[in-house]
Amino acid sequence: MTTKYLQVTPLIDYQEQSIEQLIEMRQWRTLSSDAAIKQVYDYVRDEIKFGYNRDDAISASEVLGDGYGQCNTKGTLLMALLRALGIACRFHGFTIYNALQRGAIPNYLMPFAPKRILHSWVEVLIRDVWINLEGFIVDQVFLSQVQAGYSNCKSFSGYAIAVPDLQNPNNKFMGQSTYIQADGIADDLGLFNAPDDFFAKHGSNMHGLKKFAYQYVLRKLINRNLNKIRKFGLKT
Repeated sequence: MTTKYLQVTPLIDYQEQSIEQLIEMRQWRTLSSDAAIKQVYDYVRDEIKFGYNRDDAISASEVLGDGYGQCNTKGTLLMALLRALGIACRFHGFTIYNALQRGAIPNYLMPFAPKRILHSWVEVLIRDVWINLEGFIVDQVFLSQVQAGYSNCKSFSGYAIAVPDLQNPNNKFMGQSTYIQADGIADDLGLFNAPDDFFAKHGSNMHGLKKFAYQYVLRKLINRNLNKIRKFGLKT
């Protein structure tokens, strides 16, 4: 049953040398399954910074090379690392309302964002139970700056975060499901064996001239904004 959840695909390209080298360097194969999941999760959450790649449908090795990603691309890398360690996982697709991206995406760029944005989380099989992993999307440094800027907020939506309690988000993996954007979900698009299948069916978030502008101009402005927030915090 789990064989299809361990497969290599064009996007989940865990046989690529860069991914194999990372696994060997971190010695993740020497760990128990539970410990490996936690360490891989923490790596993808915090060492692959929150940011916007050239496209949603890019390979895990490209995400690793970029050193940053968002829900869909960081999820692809997480799946590749888990499958390389023999840990079954699958892809769950959604859309989210674009309002939760405000702040991460500067206000002057919001008109370019689709009203509903393709979103996903990873589901990992732990002792025959599927556990939802979404809390890896936003790195802890970025999250901490948002928490500091909105220290009196509880329920919160913005800066790529949608949670019931901003100061205590459920984004740390302790063997249970984690979330960081789930309160902003609009549509459930179902389960897929791999991101390849999802993007083949649903495409990507940008098309035509908007996609061209996004790839070459807009995402660079967004990433610059994210790095500025990490370094200097928020102006609320």
